[in-house]
Amino acid sequence: MVNSSDGQAVVVGVDGSEPALRAVRLAATEATRRQRPLRVIHGFIWPLLHVPLTIPSGPPAGLREQAEQIVAAAVAEAETTAPGVRVTGETIDGEATAVLLGETAAAAMIVLGDRGLGGFSALVVGSVAIQVASYADCPVLVARGAPRTEGPVVVGVDGSQSSILALGFAADTAAARGAELLAVHAYRHPTSTGPGDMQPLVYDEAQLHGEEERVLAESLAGLADRYPELHVTRQAVRARPGKALTEASRTAQLVVVGGQGRGEFTGLLLGSVSQSVLHHADCPVAVVRGPR
Repeated sequence: MVNSSDGQAVVVGVDGSEPALRAVRLAATEATRRQRPLRVIHGFIWPLLHVPLTIPSGPPAGLREQAEQIVAAAVAEAETTAPGVRVTGETIDGEATAVLLGETAAAAMIVLGDRGLGGFSALVVGSVAIQVASYADCPVLVARGAPRTEGPVVVGVDGSQSSILALGFAADTAAARGAELLAVHAYRHPTSTGPGDMQPLVYDEAQLHGEEERVLAESLAGLADRYPELHVTRQAVRARPGKALTEASRTAQLVVVGGQGRGEFTGLLLGSVSQSVLHHADCPVAVVRGPR
């Protein structure tokens, strides 16, 4: 279950953009559910670029004061969203990704908007969100799509260590929210069982489905004992995993994915399925990475 006794905070990164404010509201709600404090941070990059903090032709308050105003506004938004949560804010010198990654070792989770002020409009998910999700030592929650309080918590399951960690996070989250847990296992064709194995050219569809159902069942083994009141629905479907999870996101309140799944290249810091869901989901997405 969710453990709030370690003092770790939910951390949200802000930059004054509307996506960041959506992330603040999501983070405040998540901090309430998990009974954790909320920490609002802003990466103040201007000193690294040797830009004067007060520019005569610019706003009289100076750039640092503007940064502090961004944090103050985000703290006020969080306090309005979740009045009972302890909220603190800080402006930290450094580039946004580096500042956020510096928080991950001591954070319960990092919450981000899907795009920030510096993002290209053509990008569906900003580079900061992708980079933090790729390297973070804690779960990363990206505020995108429609915020919902109804619908299941969806988790992608493929039998990998990464998806087992994602399943644990998803189960904790669903239990805290009083929501259904929908475990989705998507497959496309028979997988090899060892080095050098050849995939069969002809195979029995029913047998394949049964085998993939077994992978899903084995991944969920013991979940009912740990979460006796959690309603769990299993879904094994022949489809691309990213597409199946994106479809499920249309009625979900959250989609949880592992950082890297079975069959993906080990050199990838963030798997293709995770990136696909981050780019296309219609609800917030949590990325849970395993130890590096």
